[in-house]
Amino acid sequence: MTHINPDPDPDRTPGLDAGGGVPPGETPPAESSLPGAGPEETHNPPKGWAKAPLALILTVVLLVAALFAAMAIIIAL
Repeated sequence: MTHINPDPDPDRTPGLDAGGGVPPGETPPAESSLPGAGPEETHNPPKGWAKAPLALILTVVLLVAALFAAMAIIIAL
């Protein structure tokens, strides 16, 4: 069974310098970071907390606080 090296031979690969580096102009320019990072989201802009989830969270917090207050009163008696 013969082993085939998947790496190209640097002596026969076009576009490589003597040390194995790539000369300027052989690689494509780097991509920009933020301006073209993805499609612009116009259908779902962030607007903060909605009223219904916030009211639900506050209701649960108040119920838990009332439960602890009732338990403290029962234990104190």
